[in-house]
Amino acid sequence: MADVLTVGVEEEFVLLDTRTGAAVPAAPRILAAMPGEPDVVPEFLRFQIETTTGVCRSLSEVRADLTRLRRRVGEAAADASCLAVATAVAPFGTAPLVTADARYERLAVRFPALVAGAGTCACHVHVGIPSRAAGVRALAGVRPWLGVLLGLSANSPYAGGADSGWASTRYPLWSRRPTARPPAAWRDVAEYDAAVAEAIGSGAVPDARGGYFYARLSPRYPTVEVRIADACLGVADAVVLAGLVRALVATALRGEAVPQPSGTVLAQGLRAAARQGLDRAGVARLLAHVRPALEAAGDLEVVHRGWTALADRGGGAVRQRALRAVSATPAEFAARLASATRGTEDESMEAVR
Repeated sequence: MADVLTVGVEEEFVLLDTRTGAAVPAAPRILAAMPGEPDVVPEFLRFQIETTTGVCRSLSEVRADLTRLRRRVGEAAADASCLAVATAVAPFGTAPLVTADARYERLAVRFPALVAGAGTCACHVHVGIPSRAAGVRALAGVRPWLGVLLGLSANSPYAGGADSGWASTRYPLWSRRPTARPPAAWRDVAEYDAAVAEAIGSGAVPDARGGYFYARLSPRYPTVEVRIADACLGVADAVVLAGLVRALVATALRGEAVPQPSGTVLAQGLRAAARQGLDRAGVARLLAHVRPALEAAGDLEVVHRGWTALADRGGGAVRQRALRAVSATPAEFAARLASATRGTEDESMEAVR
């Protein structure tokens, strides 16, 4: 286990009104009540909040951190008379108030269209890499599987109070951003840096942090950052996602080349994943591809057990629709989503049994 790659997870949540289910700009109040907690931070809009795990070596550490942080944020939200919910798009109305942060405010002024399409929530998985050159190889290994990862995590079927018909409504909203696109099959760090420099030079983004590739070299940490996934409804889903992403990076770093789909084929696959959600056959192929890496990290049993449970109960979009079907009001649906967010998977689905 000495050379197992580290992994960390960032989760974004929406804050919903307990009476109406609508998004509520309560993040400043919640964060003010949580001084000295660096793993809970603001997001772009005031109805969002983000948590960050520690740098983890095992999936059990990831699970423990995610569970602790979700419950802590849930408690703080309750104290502010709202709900913290792990959904990738607020299901009812939104309040697009930009967080009082100098960088966010500059972005809102320079790119006003971002505000209109903002407010989506993701699950970002960071995997430690030995060098940026290794990171570019890892991006090539992750790239063909982005659609499978999106489908596995798809968890935003509702927007504006209605079923959008998408499993991931976040995907078409987020993809409006100028650099929100799959990574190219870059051959080396120079090509990667040139792509980022071109985006900055064209005015599409203000800096490297604004390069919203679906997978990228983190501009802040020595990691590959996979950003394609929706915020996951349950902790168990996020753990499976983290295990698969780490295994993909480890597989790529072993030097195993994979066929690279064209940009058109990749875009079609991503759109299909966003529409349809969980692709069981695709995940089965992914599991076969990364099995040696899962075994080497000691993750095989955890990921297989988590995947079996996920496949049995359905992805986040399926579970959201089931919860909505038994909720008489938007407020009741929001409460059920909050329960699913902070509870175990068995607890979260109790309402639909």
